[in-house]
Amino acid sequence: MRLDRYLSHVGCGTRTEVQKLVKQKRVSVDNVIVTTPNMHINNQVVKLDNYEVIYKEYYYFILNKPQGVITATEDSQHKTVLDLLNIADQNKKVAPIGRLDKDTEGLLILTNDGKLSHNLTSPAKHVNKIYYAKIQGNLDKDAVEKFSLGIQLNDGTKYKSAKLEVISNDEIYVTINEGKFHQVKKMVKAVGAEVIFLKRVKMGNLDLPEDLLCGEYRELTEDELDKLR
Repeated sequence: MRLDRYLSHVGCGTRTEVQKLVKQKRVSVDNVIVTTPNMHINNQVVKLDNYEVIYKEYYYFILNKPQGVITATEDSQHKTVLDLLNIADQNKKVAPIGRLDKDTEGLLILTNDGKLSHNLTSPAKHVNKIYYAKIQGNLDKDAVEKFSLGIQLNDGTKYKSAKLEVISNDEIYVTINEGKFHQVKKMVKAVGAEVIFLKRVKMGNLDLPEDLLCGEYRELTEDELDKLR
């Protein structure tokens, strides 16, 4: 692999930016300063400013998304989930798996692994997503049954069977395996109540870590990654 491609992949900058780093003699290979960005490397130790740069083919981050941030890689008007990452991690060309609404909090995975992204979002895979919601209004007495049978809105939109767990008069859990626009909110509205707070707490077998504060992110551990595969 070319050195400039290596450095760009691990998040040191664009190809143009890393070529400048090399020409500025800030990059070494096996402790020897190099000035040729197109040199080929293979299992050598690469350092930038004397810090070793570790290559990984795929990167996996878990983010506790806050409200007010959109699930996108770029936007000219709104803050995106990528803006919550440090610059080096932004440069790794990761993208969110699926989406959370702007006012929805909770578990979001970002990666450059297209296969994993497909497996977690493909309708054929039936990956469950669990949401905690605060609601106002009175749920229909048969709301749980309606969720289990699937719900059809007046506009013809159909939602597959889902699980509604009532915790209290104003708190519920909803489990779905689809990802339609505003789905949880619309399903809850169809059974008599309104969602006023929504947070995704689980995707597949992976729970949102209790110690990951809203707005924080980190790399997935191997155990966590295994739960998604």
